[in-house]
Amino acid sequence: MAETRVASRYVKSLLGLAVEQNAVDAVHNDMLLFAKVADENRAFALMLKNPIIRHEKKREILDKLFKGKVHPLTLAIFDIITRKNREGILIDISKQFHNAFNTYKGIGKATVTTAVPIDASLRAEFGEMVKKLSDKKEIELIEKVDAEMIGGFVLNVGDRQIDASMKNKLKALKVKFSYNPYIKEL
Repeated sequence: MAETRVASRYVKSLLGLAVEQNAVDAVHNDMLLFAKVADENRAFALMLKNPIIRHEKKREILDKLFKGKVHPLTLAIFDIITRKNREGILIDISKQFHNAFNTYKGIGKATVTTAVPIDASLRAEFGEMVKKLSDKKEIELIEKVDAEMIGGFVLNVGDRQIDASMKNKLKALKVKFSYNPYIKEL
């Protein structure tokens, strides 16, 4: 919990500096790249959190991986965090920065879960539905596939959920059929 709070403070500062330097999109892309590298390479993520590896060595590794590929502001935040011996929160910072970027740009976030992957026309329909529900002009739609749903969809927008899945309807039918009006309940 404490690491999350510390990471959010760095995110606010980084976003403020990125806005000042007109580099919000570049830093956002850098943070997405960093999160992707950490997600795909478990050894890299473990190295960042390992207290035995010296901070200078971690800084050297970050330089070799990202120098010339990311914005100087991103390298500066890497440098600051490694000097403060907090490399372990870099992954949290990269993930929280995405949320802060979406809030700054006014991008709504929604998750749709279906039994099969959706096509472009259905994706556009979900996008329009989310825009109406959230009053946002731009939407980030996260798609998940759950074969246990059988059919239909579950759409999560903020604190709202629309469950039009066959799994849910079958569960409701099961509850309805389990009730017997001829047997007196105790």
